[in-house]
Amino acid sequence: MSRAAIVTAYIAVVLAFAGFVVFIAGIAIEFVSNRPDPFNTTNPADGALSPAVLVALGGLAVAAFMFLAGCTVIGGLLVRQSRQQGSGYGDAYRLIERFRFRDAIPLLERSIHEGKETSDVLMLLTSAYAYTGQLAKAQATADRAVRLYPNDPDSYVTLANGYRLQATYDEAARALMQAAELAPEQPVIRAELGFTQYIAGESASAVESFKQAATHAMPAMYGVRVYYHLAQAYQAAGDTDQAMRATAKMMSARDGLAAWKTGLKALEGTAYGQALRYEIAAIEQALADADAGNLG
Repeated sequence: MSRAAIVTAYIAVVLAFAGFVVFIAGIAIEFVSNRPDPFNTTNPADGALSPAVLVALGGLAVAAFMFLAGCTVIGGLLVRQSRQQGSGYGDAYRLIERFRFRDAIPLLERSIHEGKETSDVLMLLTSAYAYTGQLAKAQATADRAVRLYPNDPDSYVTLANGYRLQATYDEAARALMQAAELAPEQPVIRAELGFTQYIAGESASAVESFKQAATHAMPAMYGVRVYYHLAQAYQAAGDTDQAMRATAKMMSARDGLAAWKTGLKALEGTAYGQALRYEIAAIEQALADADAGNLG
């Protein structure tokens, strides 16, 4: 969803809420003022609507209009997404969120047959192929994404995911480095690069990637891993102050670990899944030690 669409939807929600608040406030004022019945039509003097009621009805009208406008915007975005990504993209995305990769593949293939071979569709299809063990198809799809969209960082992230699931970590790291060059302001790509470098045994490079990622705000699921590795690196270097700061940030992002644990089921039977399982266990132990005040 574009930034303009998000801002438009946000404004619609805020104005709708404000309209309802005005409506409720106006009605409350009318009752508190203990005026005669404002809707009494038998006495023209008493039948005129009070200013409070007029304001309340105006607020209700604004709220209703903005609610309708918000629904229209959301409906338009869904239609636009279907046109851009293909008719099966939305359903395929929801299936992949539930790890139903085999069910998602026909929908994504249909989107491609409809001529909607976008970077997002190819990325989802690469993941679906890879998680169902169709590694040759996953690799071919990822390669195609890079050929079609050489300036899109997501294409290289797609390529890296395919390599990573094949335990080809050096190739995955190179693909992520290209993605990072195209989008240096995205900390998630830097974090993914660091994770891959760490698994590949490139510890020094991984720490540098984590430091660069940490200069930006990150979702909790990335923050908990990034700051765990930074805390370990600072502690190994004898920098206690920095290690404590990194540990505190790791603890503040601890809820993000649940997302990685949920995804482990999809990675069963892969070397990357096994490595991630060990890392999650290590992070959980580090969190338990921090809770107990045993920071080494």
